[in-house]
Amino acid sequence: MSDYRRRTSEEVLRQIESLRRARHKIFIGAAAGVGKTYAMLMEAHSLRESGIDVVAGVIDTHGRPETAALLEGVELIAPLRVPYNGIEREELDVEAVMRRQPDVVLVDELAHQNPPGLRHAKRYEDVQEILEQGINVHSTLNVQHLQSLNDIVAQVTGIRVRETIPDSVVVDATELRLIDLAPEALVERLRQGKVYPPEQTRRALDNFFRVGNLTALRELALRTVADEADSDLDDYMRLHHIEGPWHTKDRVLVCITASPTGQLLIRRGYRMARRLKGDFLVATVLPPNKTPGLREAETLDLNLRLARELGAEVIRKEDADVARCLVDIAKEVRATQIILGETGKTRWEEVLRGSVIERVLRETRDADVLIVANRALK
Repeated sequence: MSDYRRRTSEEVLRQIESLRRARHKIFIGAAAGVGKTYAMLMEAHSLRESGIDVVAGVIDTHGRPETAALLEGVELIAPLRVPYNGIEREELDVEAVMRRQPDVVLVDELAHQNPPGLRHAKRYEDVQEILEQGINVHSTLNVQHLQSLNDIVAQVTGIRVRETIPDSVVVDATELRLIDLAPEALVERLRQGKVYPPEQTRRALDNFFRVGNLTALRELALRTVADEADSDLDDYMRLHHIEGPWHTKDRVLVCITASPTGQLLIRRGYRMARRLKGDFLVATVLPPNKTPGLREAETLDLNLRLARELGAEVIRKEDADVARCLVDIAKEVRATQIILGETGKTRWEEVLRGSVIERVLRETRDADVLIVANRALK
């Protein structure tokens, strides 16, 4: 029946937008000097050899000879020359790119702030207009320029990044390519004068380019790309009506009640999620016609507070059919491991009233179910 599911208005709009817009590939890295522009130009030469019409809209080589050498053979759109603070700056000529109508245009420094007087305040806005005209764009970006990471970057590095772009620019990109370089290797490149001129090198090494800073920025870049890959997987599964989880990452779902044993289950699930390096979720389902007593309500609050303290995503629902609701939650969150505690019911009570555990076991197809015995909960 999922083949006939009515798509939401948001899904329809996203599909229309994806059909209208061209492809945007972002070469993303932890910091300047990891090789984003170099990698983008290397790929441009490969595309040209395949017959793809590639032009450079704006490229900043930062005086690096090996990067500048790769510009040979790539057509360069003449930049706009804009006077600003007593100097002449070279900026992306959006109209010239649209008149030229290449298959792909290369745009360096996506988070760049344009000088006053241009059609857009930020370069990423230039790119969005070009994409809307059906021209594919390859661009470069350092992870610290993402708006959502601005506070984290300032806390880690002690430097507030002023040029930022909305995270939606990365979310809407067709492809992210991570250009990775170990912090020690990047520092060595800096010392060799391959990133900045000599007069800037010492200042950079003493400030932004400390190994600890670069390690943290590298982790942020890795997580950003991983999060987008996970989001792309979600979209693919919805498009192709795939309901079960793809085991690219474990997701541990702990199902609890208002019992004191819930805290032991939560700790068991937390340890399992840590060992598996997976996501940790805790769910509780209460029948809508059952109001828990004061002691039960306090116990449940304590259980859920512990879950949140341990970093769990907490899910609370009301449903008369507890077992079916738990199975639906497991499907929705793509759980790969489900943890339940053994009930205190007798076998006769389970026959008369039904068993939540038995139904979860019977109706779960795409996850492993762990039933923790009563003796383990004491």
